[in-house]
Amino acid sequence: MVDAIPRPLRDRVAIDARHRCGYCLTDQRVSGAQMHIEHIIPRARGGQSEESNLWLACAWCNSFKGIQTTAQDSFTGAEAALFNPRTQRWLYHFAWDDGDTRIVGLTPTGRATIDALKLNNAYIIPARRLWVQAGWHPPEDIAA
Repeated sequence: MVDAIPRPLRDRVAIDARHRCGYCLTDQRVSGAQMHIEHIIPRARGGQSEESNLWLACAWCNSFKGIQTTAQDSFTGAEAALFNPRTQRWLYHFAWDDGDTRIVGLTPTGRATIDALKLNNAYIIPARRLWVQAGWHPPEDIAA
């Protein structure tokens, strides 16, 4: 049974997330696709549908994340926790490269998240390039 997340809670999460994916920072207004309410700790792993465990994710990131909470860091080979967009700062774990189209990992968590969620997949890089050219990407307020 899918537990329904009440509309007021969905709206609060969307506002807190600034209507963009917590992992790749894709903005809903730019992508034209509705963001998913994502369980940071998946329900299949005991995560609850409460505000502290919810954030927005684009369809790509949400589908690749699945029930994962950890993944292998490509640099150290160690298992690392995936990025938590509700409690961690994006700029501590990630940076933009290649004309602001490619996300690079600065920490084990960042690198593991990039690989597990395929944040630089072959479809998103060309879209980001167009968004950069239009002046829509990357978000200017990610340090906040």
